[in-house]
Amino acid sequence: MNPLAKSLNKTIKEKHSNVYQMLSTLGKNVYFPKEGIISQSAEAGKKAKKYNATIGIAIENKDPMHLKVIQNTLSEYAPKDIYPYAPPAGKPELRKVWMEKMIKESPSLENKKISNPIVTNALTHGISIVADLFAEPGDSVIYPDKNWENYELTFGIRRGTETVNFPLYNEDRNFNASGLKEAILAQKDKGKAIVVLNFPNNPTGYTPSQEDSQNIVNAILAGAEEGINIVVVTDDAYYGLFFEDSIHESLFGQLANIHPNVLAIKVDGATKEDYVWGFRVGFITFASNNETVNAALEQKTMGIIRATISSSSHPSQTFILHALKSPDYEQQKLEKYNIMKGRANKVKEILKNEKFQTVWDYYPFNSGYFMCLELKNIDAETLRVHLLDKYEIGTIALGEKDLRVAFSCIEEEDLEDLFIKIYQAIIELSS
Repeated sequence: MNPLAKSLNKTIKEKHSNVYQMLSTLGKNVYFPKEGIISQSAEAGKKAKKYNATIGIAIENKDPMHLKVIQNTLSEYAPKDIYPYAPPAGKPELRKVWMEKMIKESPSLENKKISNPIVTNALTHGISIVADLFAEPGDSVIYPDKNWENYELTFGIRRGTETVNFPLYNEDRNFNASGLKEAILAQKDKGKAIVVLNFPNNPTGYTPSQEDSQNIVNAILAGAEEGINIVVVTDDAYYGLFFEDSIHESLFGQLANIHPNVLAIKVDGATKEDYVWGFRVGFITFASNNETVNAALEQKTMGIIRATISSSSHPSQTFILHALKSPDYEQQKLEKYNIMKGRANKVKEILKNEKFQTVWDYYPFNSGYFMCLELKNIDAETLRVHLLDKYEIGTIALGEKDLRVAFSCIEEEDLEDLFIKIYQAIIELSS
């Protein structure tokens, strides 16, 4: 094992031994090189005032070399903020500004010990880093039965974990905290569990109430108090799009530092929050109750990044930083929020139509991009194909009875027509 990895492991084991036990074999072996191209180039960047012949970029007239056909479309930005490699952990100023944003939006993070956010290539990459650092073959990964299919690929296929699902909703159509607790306690013999919490939920657009969120925290605590080491990940992809009565901040704030056996990790990003899907800018933040351990986890994360993508897109980080610092950011974001909320409320109004209730129910939704129909008598995949072939309407079939509808990408005035046509397609298939 590399001495740097040994040193990081020693720090984690001494300062927060439970987190050391949570690490995968890869997580224990990984480190960020101190004596490689990146570190030597960083040192040269500070001291090589005459000539810097270290890193693999080209310089012309003291600026990064670039093509005018590209720079002419990006003339508001200095070449130094676009063309060179970004640091593996991301632009320092962007990390600082995102940290400030997180604490402002989630007051429960005040005075909690958390790492500095590290830039990822959006949220999939952040979830993948969690899997690499903490998931061993045979580990149990717990998340609801209504979920993003990429979890299975990221944990189950890539890392050989065992998926443990529980129903998202209880009989009252609230979050099934007792199901979560039962799934966690069932891992006592293994002594470890990875829990993924995604709110607003994809595919249902559901976020729990304050009471239910406390029940979630209590479920995590119950497992921790039974001696189970729990890595709990808040997948906050659709953070901020809370339209009704629900928690209006990330569960990460409530879960951070709650118990020595719990390591909370927040994965979030500008991707959906700021409507920049193609920019691929996300963040990963750790919440050990020891700051030295958080710093060690940052180093290990940088090692994963260095070994996979080297660093995330520099232009995208610059664009996001520019937006976050703009005086117009909050107002423009509020405008988009109101559009999304208007669409969600319109869908709820449309779904009150009694004739629709004869062919489907729908799962509770109060946030995010999506809602999900629970079909009564029609196979979801059959309906999906019929809608596509006859009506040129795209939806997502999930299992036998669930049809996901992304109201985020339908203009409000078109929503009623959309659901009428879905209804018509069901009637046609039923006859």
